[in-house]
Amino acid sequence: MADLTLDQLEVGKPVKIEKDGKSICVARVGDEVFAVDDTCSHSEASLSEGEVTDFKIECWLHGAEFDLRTGAALTLPANISLATYAVKIDGNSVTVEI
Repeated sequence: MADLTLDQLEVGKPVKIEKDGKSICVARVGDEVFAVDDTCSHSEASLSEGEVTDFKIECWLHGAEFDLRTGAALTLPANISLATYAVKIDGNSVTVEI
């Protein structure tokens, strides 16, 4: 069963989903979809409330940026990477694999 559809993912507007007890931030960049932990590794802020620019997501609370492709922390104050999850797209269906 799909977690989302492509129609639900607006480019540059991250979405939070809950799956297997995890909060996951899902973001669409062009035709690609990425999934990372929703909680910023610096503080308890939800990344799905942040902004996406290119392949980066910025935490709205302190401005830390992460690479959506790798989960790498790109700017301080964050210095710990995020977990990433594989995303499968089948037609309009988007499934995050845990």
